[in-house]
Amino acid sequence: MIDIKHQGLLKNPTALIDRIEGRLGHYPAELTNTAQGSVGRVKGSAVLFLLTPCRVDRNIGFEPCLLLNKRSQQVLQPGDLCCPGGGVEPRDRWLSQLLRLPFSPLGKWTYWRRFKAGDFKRAKQLALLMATGLREAWEEMRLNPLKVRFLGPLAAQRLIMFDRVIQPLAGWIPKSQNLSSNGEVDRIVHIPLRRLLDHHNYGRYRLDMTRRGETPGYKQDFPCFIHRGRRGQELLWGATFRITLDFLTQVFDFEHPGLNGAPLYVGRLGKSYLKGSSLSRNPVSHKDHSEHF
Repeated sequence: MIDIKHQGLLKNPTALIDRIEGRLGHYPAELTNTAQGSVGRVKGSAVLFLLTPCRVDRNIGFEPCLLLNKRSQQVLQPGDLCCPGGGVEPRDRWLSQLLRLPFSPLGKWTYWRRFKAGDFKRAKQLALLMATGLREAWEEMRLNPLKVRFLGPLAAQRLIMFDRVIQPLAGWIPKSQNLSSNGEVDRIVHIPLRRLLDHHNYGRYRLDMTRRGETPGYKQDFPCFIHRGRRGQELLWGATFRITLDFLTQVFDFEHPGLNGAPLYVGRLGKSYLKGSSLSRNPVSHKDHSEHF
């Protein structure tokens, strides 16, 4: 069950948006210093952490949800849940100039003037990252960039398996958006915030890096969120999980329940995971409450 003090916020979109914008805008996170492209081998990326009203449960009306992509088999990390976004490209520079105008999502941000006055170079960096995130979201799911209400930046995350730093940017979109995925996206997934605030939906993901046919090798446990949707059960883990947890901590003072006693899910990441072909995930229940993914 979620904390009773948050139930009112989840039922009042206006109050929720004001809360998020205030928490993220008063003390904005440091932006990744790779926004201009890359530094050394580390590449810079931007993703949109999007919230929107959705109706997942027929017994509950529209409620605030996190909007994610499920990656298709044509890209790296196939089958993972992730925020829309990608790497900074040269064309994002001129797009970022448009985002400094008053009618843009960034120009309408409550804290934009103060942000720009405090550090103009950093403001240009934020505009570039926002341009990347909006362009990628348009390409991946046909998200209308003018319908996004920017709420503030979250802390940058370093990917463990790839030389990349990603900068998350929180935003709100209306439920009237007609989204459609491209070849990079298998489908669009909505996760209610009330479920993300429920400790019972968290587990630990034991990852086996051993290739099939080889001697068992390195294994590691990661915290994860278990999403139970109409199409079955999926795990939210890795960088997107860390972004989500950072958001929940900043906005709702959420505390992760920890790994002790958490349900165990076991998965294998082979060479195909890094190349973009299929990732085998076959759910199998066990008496110790673990599952294979």
